[in-house]
Amino acid sequence: MTGPEPFGARLRRAMDERGPLCVGIDPHASLLAEWGLSDDVTGLERFSRTVVEAVADRVAVLKPQSAFFERFGSRGVAVLETTVREAREAGALVVMDAKRGDIGSTMAAYAESFLHRDAPLFSDALTVSPYLGYGSLSPAVALARETGTGLFVLALTSNPEGGEVQHAIRADGRTVGATVLGHLAVENAGEEPLGSFGAVVGATLGDLSSYDLDMGGPILAPGIGAQGATAADLPAVFGGAVRNVVPNVSRGVLRHGPDAVALRDAAERFAEEVRAAVASV
Repeated sequence: MTGPEPFGARLRRAMDERGPLCVGIDPHASLLAEWGLSDDVTGLERFSRTVVEAVADRVAVLKPQSAFFERFGSRGVAVLETTVREAREAGALVVMDAKRGDIGSTMAAYAESFLHRDAPLFSDALTVSPYLGYGSLSPAVALARETGTGLFVLALTSNPEGGEVQHAIRADGRTVGATVLGHLAVENAGEEPLGSFGAVVGATLGDLSSYDLDMGGPILAPGIGAQGATAADLPAVFGGAVRNVVPNVSRGVLRHGPDAVALRDAAERFAEEVRAAVASV
């Protein structure tokens, strides 16, 4: 009996068919206000449903940011459950942006919250933090393999503060970020057409030629759009690994709401720009 199809294979197919783009669902207060919505559960629900109805049937990945739902308590989490379910039903892969990181049974519980098939928040992949030691992620890695889901591990993030940890030099001469990428290469060894264990690497970081980004898995790349990076920058930043990059655009698409057609057009435009940039390599 074969197990579920791995996340990496499903992601590769979605990227090839729909274009390599992830649209974030980030309903923070200022964006709700820009849409003319109230900063409450009613506004949250309207915002999230509009994004899903506009783009979930045409983009490869949707990435809800859990914190913006959690701030409304249990009713906000209920909206997140609906958002995840409806996005997946429309054909998008859902990456839950929760950046969980802990040890032992607590890490296992976080993994079960998002990667267990019976969980109300079951998603296709989860963002996680390795900075309690990469081995602390073992429960999430094991469950992801069992359920055909994936992980995106924070490796080289775009926030300025990240460098003090990620660029720190270990005793063996490698940076912490490079060590994380090395662990992911081991996780993805032999997986075709794409491994299920990806890295989060900022598209705004410039020259990353000193890092081996070709670790056999996907790269979730925030920074396109409002943060200043463009699709045309991707080949220079990611080099030979660019075909496995899933750029994340949030405000660059979401600022076009609440008009569903404008949201859809913006997402399709970004997807085409990324596709053209990748094809140029």
